[in-house]
Amino acid sequence: MKDSELQIDRSCHVLYSKPCKKEILAKITLHYPEVEREAVWEQVQLRYTELLSKWRTDLGGKKNFHNGTGGTYDCIAIMCFYDVCRDVTTFREIEEIEENLILPAFRKLRFVDANKPFWKKLMYRAFSTAQKHCDTWHDYEMDVAPYENSKPIYYEFTACPAAEFAKRFGFADIMPALCNVDYASMELLHAKLVRTTTCVDGCRCDYTICGDKDPYVKEHPEYRDENGYRRNK
Repeated sequence: MKDSELQIDRSCHVLYSKPCKKEILAKITLHYPEVEREAVWEQVQLRYTELLSKWRTDLGGKKNFHNGTGGTYDCIAIMCFYDVCRDVTTFREIEEIEENLILPAFRKLRFVDANKPFWKKLMYRAFSTAQKHCDTWHDYEMDVAPYENSKPIYYEFTACPAAEFAKRFGFADIMPALCNVDYASMELLHAKLVRTTTCVDGCRCDYTICGDKDPYVKEHPEYRDENGYRRNK
């Protein structure tokens, strides 16, 4: 099956990214002999098209910044890979796929230091801009709290298409592997994410972000819950 055949609707390109395909193929290569790999990859693609044909096609395709590398459709492709290969793949491997897609962009921003007011305010502006994009597409419902110099940045999602897809098709168990990258990405900016719930197991996904030297971090220690989510008290 050619990738071009995976388009669900001509007006809405919903293909996963090329880096995502590369990551999934690498995991297939890790677990299957050469004679089986093409057939496994085709099963993943077929699962992808099958489930998306039963789901929404109004997320804007390539026009929507949430559909870039590591975004909504990549998460869906990863879930479909997990569905086909769950007997051989691991939770950590799913985490690695999403990390390899998301973190390269953040590694380029290592000079950012969320402990410094200049960078903290710039990060806030970036989140505010993201909210405007969300308001355009109404895919992720995002709300950013007003900026306060002495307090962490706070925003939350009350709707998440990836979480919606996972709950609808029975992949909620693997969502922690996709959500945990939020912690790793902030750490590359000398920041810390404090989170108590997600859209999969709650009514919102909360993001409290502060510098990694902020006393707020010690007040809310991190742990992994029974489902594998990184969380804070």
